[in-house]
Amino acid sequence: MGVQTADLANCLGWYQEFFDAEQKWELSRFSDLTLSRLPGIRKLIEVAIGDVRLHLFDRAGHNGRTANEDGFLFQHLCVQVATPQELVDRRRRWVEIYKSGRYSFARSEMPTEIVVDDDGVQSLYLLDVNGLEYELSYVPEGHR
Repeated sequence: MGVQTADLANCLGWYQEFFDAEQKWELSRFSDLTLSRLPGIRKLIEVAIGDVRLHLFDRAGHNGRTANEDGFLFQHLCVQVATPQELVDRRRRWVEIYKSGRYSFARSEMPTEIVVDDDGVQSLYLLDVNGLEYELSYVPEGHR
């Protein structure tokens, strides 16, 4: 998944602190194909969150606005956690990071409460610094 941001240092720091993301590599020179698809791209950093790889990148001329919710958009990405307690801990961590003032957030919405569906699956929804939504989900063994 690629995450376009207006402030790469802010975004990278948040992903490292909240998700414990590990920076793998970075680029500042791009192919003609990449430049045609992402005009103005200046830098791309790959981070790993477990087995998931994300590409964080900035582009010259970014307008700083979040996606229009009435249009097509990537609604959220679900990340499975190992225990219900991890949901509680991640929610607390998000709030602590937000209140610390160390990062600028595109939207000021707090994470949802942890919800439990009829199958016992527990979910928490939260936004990254760019206003992109993540679902953290605990799926009990033997479900889904």
